[in-house]
Amino acid sequence: MSTTNLTTESFEKTVTDNDIVFVDFWASWCGPCRMFAPVYDKVSAQHEDVVFGKVDTEAEQAIAAAAQISSIPTLMAFREGIMVFRQAGALGEKDFAGLVDAVKGLDMDEVRAEIAKQETGK
Repeated sequence: MSTTNLTTESFEKTVTDNDIVFVDFWASWCGPCRMFAPVYDKVSAQHEDVVFGKVDTEAEQAIAAAAQISSIPTLMAFREGIMVFRQAGALGEKDFAGLVDAVKGLDMDEVRAEIAKQETGK
């Protein structure tokens, strides 16, 4: 699947309406962002079952602020509407492809149980 530009209007719906969503926060003036973009595009083409979104932090400052983006590129992964990964910095193709596979392989019942445990402090 090709990448999708996410806006204030589409961000939340995209994250909540799809099983797995990766989001690349970037800006055109950012060198590491420009280096990561072809990697992101190449890996996205190998996973038709995953949504790969991009947020231009200059054009979509409200999303960047809400997501507390302080460094770009920042990559986030959502599974069933839950953020399961967040990291600033560009990844290589092998590492990013491995991350996509890891997110696909998550046991979401375990993830929800861990979140509940953290929320209750037990």
